[in-house]
Amino acid sequence: MSVIESMLNYAKSENILTTGLTDKEAKSKLQKHGLNILAERKKISPLKILFQQFTDLMVIILMISTVISGLMGEMTEAVTIIAIVVVNAIMGFVQEFKTEKTMEALKSLAAPSAKVIRNEQQVSIPAEEIVPGDVLVIEAGDRIAADAAILESSSLHVDESLLTGESVPVEKNPIKNNKALIDPFDKKSSVYMGTVVTGGRAKAVVYATGMKTEMGHIADMIQNIEDDETPLQRRLAHLGKFIAVGCLLICAIVSIAGVIRGEKLFNMLLSGISLAVAAVPEGLPAIVTISLALGVQRMLKRNALIRKLPAVETLGCASIICSDKTGTLTENKMTVRKIYAAGYQLSVTGNGYNLEGDFLADNRSSDPLKVEGVKLALEIGALCNNSVITRPASENTAMGKIKSIFSKQDTLRISGDPTEIALTIAAAKAGITQNSLNGTYQRIDELPFDSDRKCMSIVCKSNKGEVYVFTKGAPDMIIDKCNRIMSVRGIIKLDELTRRSITRINDSMANNALRVMGLAFRKLETGTYNPNTKNVENDLIFVGLMGMIDPPRKEAIEAVQKCRLAGIKPIMITGDHKLTATAIARELNIYCEGDNVLTGAELDKMNESQLENMAPSVSVYARVSPKHKLMIVRVLKKLGHIVAMTGDGVNDAPAVKEADIGVSMGITGTDVTKEASSMVLLDDNFATIVAAVEEGRVIYNNIRKFIRYMLACNLGEVLTMFLGMIMWLPIPLLPIQILWVNLVTDGLPAIALGLDPAENDIMMRKPRGAKDHIFSHGLLKLIVSRGIFIGLSTLGVFVSILYFVDSVELARTGAFMTLVMTQLIHVFECKSETKNIFEIPIFNNIPLILAVLCSLVMILGVVYIPALQTIFETVPLGLNEWLLIMGFTLMGPVLSSLLGVNRKRHN
Repeated sequence: MSVIESMLNYAKSENILTTGLTDKEAKSKLQKHGLNILAERKKISPLKILFQQFTDLMVIILMISTVISGLMGEMTEAVTIIAIVVVNAIMGFVQEFKTEKTMEALKSLAAPSAKVIRNEQQVSIPAEEIVPGDVLVIEAGDRIAADAAILESSSLHVDESLLTGESVPVEKNPIKNNKALIDPFDKKSSVYMGTVVTGGRAKAVVYATGMKTEMGHIADMIQNIEDDETPLQRRLAHLGKFIAVGCLLICAIVSIAGVIRGEKLFNMLLSGISLAVAAVPEGLPAIVTISLALGVQRMLKRNALIRKLPAVETLGCASIICSDKTGTLTENKMTVRKIYAAGYQLSVTGNGYNLEGDFLADNRSSDPLKVEGVKLALEIGALCNNSVITRPASENTAMGKIKSIFSKQDTLRISGDPTEIALTIAAAKAGITQNSLNGTYQRIDELPFDSDRKCMSIVCKSNKGEVYVFTKGAPDMIIDKCNRIMSVRGIIKLDELTRRSITRINDSMANNALRVMGLAFRKLETGTYNPNTKNVENDLIFVGLMGMIDPPRKEAIEAVQKCRLAGIKPIMITGDHKLTATAIARELNIYCEGDNVLTGAELDKMNESQLENMAPSVSVYARVSPKHKLMIVRVLKKLGHIVAMTGDGVNDAPAVKEADIGVSMGITGTDVTKEASSMVLLDDNFATIVAAVEEGRVIYNNIRKFIRYMLACNLGEVLTMFLGMIMWLPIPLLPIQILWVNLVTDGLPAIALGLDPAENDIMMRKPRGAKDHIFSHGLLKLIVSRGIFIGLSTLGVFVSILYFVDSVELARTGAFMTLVMTQLIHVFECKSETKNIFEIPIFNNIPLILAVLCSLVMILGVVYIPALQTIFETVPLGLNEWLLIMGFTLMGPVLSSLLGVNRKRHN
């Protein structure tokens, strides 16, 4: 016997609905089962967060460089590198520690309370103290505190969209037998932790709390998913290995060349090591961190909270975005779209819970109040209704009323069943309000909706003394109860031909994923109503149909279009019905003709390899469970995609965690989903994701820019020193001069390059491949070619001045200035991989201009200020030297533009 069955047997045998648990029983069960809370993942200690900042390969290489520099007596360089490493670590630590605190703040919101029967009395207790066997007393507006089986109910409807993705509230009924509790996504007699009661009331016995609830099972799935390295982390690790190998090669080549020349091995090893240290771009980790941190701040201003620094960039290489439907792509607000009444078919515009909208007949504006049948349909929808819509108190003031005359964009307070809210809003768009109807009709009685009748009726008395029955419900049931119909000619007999016509219209609406409601009425000829009268819902007059849907967000439509232009495939993954999901996906342009739609039932019959074959053609997954979502994300990753997954419900959390980047909703998202995600959308706006994609691409593009810049510059420095060494020349550059160049040109200009704005075609390019390394698409060729040019230009000026003037100090100063000028010119070339320096917009990055000017002033100071000349062993340069320097400096950009070195196309 299962835990659920034994709990139900106990509840029935002990008459627990009346007595509830005693305090003693509750205390015993609390000790046995624990608090009714979801287990949190183990928090990362501040010390561990700090330690993680020093585990990156590039940082390790820098620390080795620090030790070597110290041993060689280069204390200034050692201290500089240590400072860079520490600053980088502090920035990374602050961001991740701040994120941990932010998530704690999100989770610190007060836990809800719950009403239970204890000691034969109804009491309110903290939700975390609920135990199996407790009797929950639930009513409209309550958030369910634990999984429970319904033993007694009246017109209970529950919004389970948070758990299942279904946008329409589920009707719930008392359990008839214990075997009904089998399928966690089709339980009509259970309520689940976190879901919300939209109507009715019930008593239910708790059978699962904490981690044993459906939410707990999903949370447990999340715990078992390991964090993967992000694409950026993989690429920077590859870069670190590349630099490490390069350093070893430099040491080996210099040592061998020196030994061949007859130098002592130890001296040549020291020379090789010093060159290798010079080759390491010590500022790179700090600049990457700064670039990502600045991206985090920009995204925060656009309502996106980044939980992990590399996540900013990862979105930039997303090739697929898997999105939940309800509340993410759609508004999670049912809206009437179609009305059929008195032979008229009207379309209703406007989305969500505001009063903006129009009624269209044949795409032309139409007054719904001029057709009696349409007017009556709207009135029945608003009357046969328990939703409540009010304006805030401020709008009831004189000024508020004046504003409302000129604008339908009211701020409304709304509560009730989403279907009923949609009917009320539709009527209000036509000017039919609940207040005006209440002045005409007085409700006498209500016949609540139930699953057998599939309809709801109210009995009203008009201010003329007439008694009416107004009914709404499933169209087929409503039609069966009608024998007459309201037409343009008045009330006439409902014949078989008309019945078939109404059925066809109903089917057409349903096939377009509309939830259809039938509307009817009758007048009680006696003028009186007896609650005991049977068949009051028979002999009705059919009035019309209303079709409604949870509409797509306007901004989501635009966002999907931008994704397609960016080469990103959007996929809808939802717990909703196939027909509804496909219709919404088609409206969003996620689903195109020829695409496949898979359901959870079909996925159950597939293994991962079968799904791999089919996945490329699938754009919609419907009626799926959390395990299906996990399977889908894993298959897409296996196919080589960088997968982003958006979600707000608990059912999204495992897939959000598994995805390369998980995006959760900050307002409607659960703590479980936020914990699983890499990025939280604070405004729940799907369009923010597209901004994040663009931001990610810009950041990665800028990272490539300053990697290109720094490695080309360092390669030029190493080549200058290496060629000078093997050519038996005096040392072209002194260590202090190289250090100053690295500090001045690798610092501010490289950081400013990280602020470069987006190139115009950034969102027209295909996403980067999952296996692309940092040097893909010809970047290594650009680095090597420009590094060689910088080295040859610097050495060329050194040799020329040495040959014609025969002054080592002047030649060294000329080489020093050439190295700086070629690097500062090259920083502008790095702004684009597809354009030469004469085509690049130079002035769209003012910080870069200022950084270059600042660097130039600092370098000129070393050359022309006497005190600094002594320290850096430089001498003033004359006009002839400057002409030589500028000639060599400008040769590179001119040749590059003529030869088209930068020419390459992004696919």
